[in-house]
Amino acid sequence: MTTVAAEDVLAVLKRIAAPDGRGNVVSAGLVSDIAIQGGTVMFALTASQQHMPAMEMLRAAVEKAVLGIPGVSKAMVALTAERPAPSGQATPATAQRGGAIPGIKHLIAVASGKGGVGKSTTAVNLALGLQSLGLRVAVLDADVYGPSVPKLVGLSGKPEASDAAGKKMKPMRRHGLDVMSIGFLVPEDTPMIWRGPMVMSALTQLLRETEWSPADVMVIDMPPGTGDVQLTLAQQTPLSGAVIVSTPQDLALIDARKGLNMFRKVNVPVIGIIENMSYFVCAACGERHEIFGHGGARTEADRIGVPFLGEVPLDKELRLRSDAGEPIVASMPDSLHSAIYRDVARQVWAALEGGGLARPAPRIVVDGQPPVAAS
Repeated sequence: MTTVAAEDVLAVLKRIAAPDGRGNVVSAGLVSDIAIQGGTVMFALTASQQHMPAMEMLRAAVEKAVLGIPGVSKAMVALTAERPAPSGQATPATAQRGGAIPGIKHLIAVASGKGGVGKSTTAVNLALGLQSLGLRVAVLDADVYGPSVPKLVGLSGKPEASDAAGKKMKPMRRHGLDVMSIGFLVPEDTPMIWRGPMVMSALTQLLRETEWSPADVMVIDMPPGTGDVQLTLAQQTPLSGAVIVSTPQDLALIDARKGLNMFRKVNVPVIGIIENMSYFVCAACGERHEIFGHGGARTEADRIGVPFLGEVPLDKELRLRSDAGEPIVASMPDSLHSAIYRDVARQVWAALEGGGLARPAPRIVVDGQPPVAAS
C-alpha cells in the first residue's frame, strides 16, 4: 500500500492557482492543518471573502487533485473563513447556514456545557420519545472526539455506500431511527487527534453526505462545551432549536449557562433545559436522595426565561439498558423514565410546530468579533 506524505499533497496543491491569480494555493497561504490517516487526507482551505463565489469550485478542484495522488482514497477539504466580516454582515460560514438537509424538516441540537451529565442518553431517548409521537426521526452523533450513540443504540459496523461512486453513505438503522456517527467509520479505540478544521470537515460530510430518509426531526447529539462543532452547526445548518442538559449541581449549571449563551449569540432558539440525575429513589427503602442537589436547572430556566422541560431521576435500569444498546424508551416503554422522555418530546415538538421559536436573521459577528461563550 502506497504511503501518502504531506509533501506529496503540497506538491500537487502547488500546481493549483490561487483565486486572485497570484501564485498557487500553497504559496498564497490558503492551505493549513494537513492531516493524513491511512488513505484519507484532510486539510483546511482558507476562504477569501473577496473571491468567495469561486471558493467552492476551488475546493472541488483541490479535492479532485488530491484524490489523484497514489494511495489517497478520500479527501476531506474544509473551507474556513479568513477574517470576521464587519459588524452586521454575514460571514462566509453564515451565508451557508440556510442550507437545509434534504428531507429533514427540523434539526435540534441536544447540548451541554460539560461532559458527564447524560447528554447522549438524553438525546437518544428524546429521539425515541419523538418517534413515539408518530414522527420520523434521525439521529446524528456530532461528538467526533467521543462518539457515544453507536453504543447507546446497539449498532456497530460500517455504513454502506448509497451510490456506485461511493460519494454518499446510507445511515445505519435501529429502533426505527436513522443513525450516523463517526464511530461507525473508525475503530472504537482509535483516538481522533484532529484539529478544528478537520473536525468541521468530518462533521459536514457526516451531515451532508449521508442519504438520510425523510424525517420530521433530526436530533443532533452535540459534544460537550462551546467549540468548533457547535459553531459550525449553528453557522452551516438551519437549527430549529437547542435543548440544554444539565445536572442540578452548581458546577454543571455554570457550564450549561455558557452553552445556552452560545446558542443565543448565534441566534439559535433555546427550546428548554432538562435536569438530568435530578434525584435518586432507593429501591430498598423508597427514600428519595438528591445526590447532586435538586431544582437547580428549573431555577436557572426561570432566571433566564426559557422553558423547564422536566427532571430525569438517576436509575440503575436506565444505565444498564443504555450500556446494552437498548435505550429505555424502546425497551421499557411503560417505565417512569420513558414517560418522562415522552413528555419532554411532546414539549419539544409543540415548540417546534407551535411557532414559538421564530428565528431572527442570523448574525454571527458580535461587536466586530467572532462569538464566544460567556465566561
